[in-house]
Amino acid sequence: MKINQAQEPDYESVRIDYVGFVDPYAVEGMLVLKADDGREFHMRAFSGEVARHIASFNEDIKDSVPTIYKMLEEVCEQNEQMLVKVKVYESGSVLRANLYLTGKKDLVLRNYRASDAMALAAFYDIPILVRKSLLKERMEA
Repeated sequence: MKINQAQEPDYESVRIDYVGFVDPYAVEGMLVLKADDGREFHMRAFSGEVARHIASFNEDIKDSVPTIYKMLEEVCEQNEQMLVKVKVYESGSVLRANLYLTGKKDLVLRNYRASDAMALAAFYDIPILVRKSLLKERMEA
């Protein structure tokens, strides 16, 4: 699904470019979100378990889906709704995300953990929008 930028002036559509770990024990996850123009947002400080789920969903491997994601899927199915996009933003010193559902009735679930939203976006292969102010030019090593 292509997002209409005119409707989302403060947000940029991104894709998950890299998923990995900050530490050698895979306790802390990290990922890189990349916009079409090459700007990036590096996200970290979330569980390695969530990073593993994001990586497997990104590879279209969905054999180990956490119960909470299955529960959301079942609630959506029973209410004829579908998750269509996630929006990531800063809330104080933490990252949060809004989940946008559509169907019989449009619904926005607000202020959820951004890492869980990334996992859901990868699971459902839906658009990820990041507040433009979070995107930075890539630094060459």
